[in-house]
Amino acid sequence: MLYYLFQFLEEQYQIPGASLFQFLSFRAGFAVILSLLIAMVYGKRIILFLQKQQIGETVRDLGLQGQKQKAGTPTMGGIIIILSTLIPVLLVCDLKNIYIILLIVTMVWMGIIGFIDDYIKIFKKNKEGLKGRFKVIGQVGLGLVVGAVLYFHPQVTIKEKDGSRITEDFKVERVYGEELSTVRTNIPFFKNNELNYADFISWMGEGMEEYAWLIFIPVVILIVTAVSNGANLTDGIDGLAAGSSAIIVLTLGIFAWVSGNILFSDYLDIFYIPRVGETVVFIAAFVGGLIGFLWYNTFPAQVFMGDTGSLTIGGVIAVIAIIVRKELLIPLLCGIFFAESLSVMIQVGYFKHTKKKYGEGKRIFLMAPLHHHYQKKLYHESKIVTRFWIIGILLAIVSIVTLKIR
Repeated sequence: MLYYLFQFLEEQYQIPGASLFQFLSFRAGFAVILSLLIAMVYGKRIILFLQKQQIGETVRDLGLQGQKQKAGTPTMGGIIIILSTLIPVLLVCDLKNIYIILLIVTMVWMGIIGFIDDYIKIFKKNKEGLKGRFKVIGQVGLGLVVGAVLYFHPQVTIKEKDGSRITEDFKVERVYGEELSTVRTNIPFFKNNELNYADFISWMGEGMEEYAWLIFIPVVILIVTAVSNGANLTDGIDGLAAGSSAIIVLTLGIFAWVSGNILFSDYLDIFYIPRVGETVVFIAAFVGGLIGFLWYNTFPAQVFMGDTGSLTIGGVIAVIAIIVRKELLIPLLCGIFFAESLSVMIQVGYFKHTKKKYGEGKRIFLMAPLHHHYQKKLYHESKIVTRFWIIGILLAIVSIVTLKIR
């Protein structure tokens, strides 16, 4: 809203300072400060409201240290993250940008799924919440929408270097061609750091590249489902999901910045993606919301995000990664989510295998997801979370470094 207001004021009345809202860096800075303030100031009021409505966490006795003390802590705190992100986005983003529209839809869509899940748990007294198949249907539906839009929408393009020329002052200048709709993505260790989803179907015959959506859309669905569930599993101890997510989102913000800047993308030899720079403003607001929420979610937590927050966070991270064409870096960048999900799959798979083979199920971890394994080993929550954050920072650094690995 403010973006269009100041754009109008600049064009019609040349008001001094109005042009500031045309600068990406200014709007990103404004968004992160505003989202932080909303999360920290109004977050407390939301927590008090949740307490008043007796929207508290029901804790199952799993034999974990300090677990019983968490009973009754307000949940559904993901509302804080959603509101503190969407309000700045609606104020300072270009709402005509297709990437911003997709991210808003993703946040609202996943937020509704998570809210329904939390509502059933709290008010219907059903610990299982929304049935798994309905969650998956919601995630698949979002993946289908995101994949279809990113494949078919005319504004989702990249620009390729067409070569170079010598300018009048004898400098080399890159020349870019027309915008190109393609399903190519960046991936380290491959030739030219590039992978084209169309290659997986082009061998079937001439013209099959037009049906690359048959590969691309299922990949998007898989990524959205996997990352949102990974974030959900990670939300098990105070501050772990919010802190880890802030690190991941900040890294994706760097990717969006360089991919949307013609100079940085040229230097790093990655795709230049027109209009993707606008997502930096959304990401800034999202980071501010996560950090503001973390103020109340660190040990001992005053509020839990619930599925309202965790499913939303995972879905948004997945869509940002796909938009900036770094989705194949997710196993590395989202290594914490990946490890948590993998620990559950290994635990369940090994238990079923040994039960079938020996008649008695055995476990590899003391408890899954992985953070509960360390709780069982009597590590303090704060130590587990801090060490996971450190690992997350290292994975983020390695992810950034891969931009120049050939």
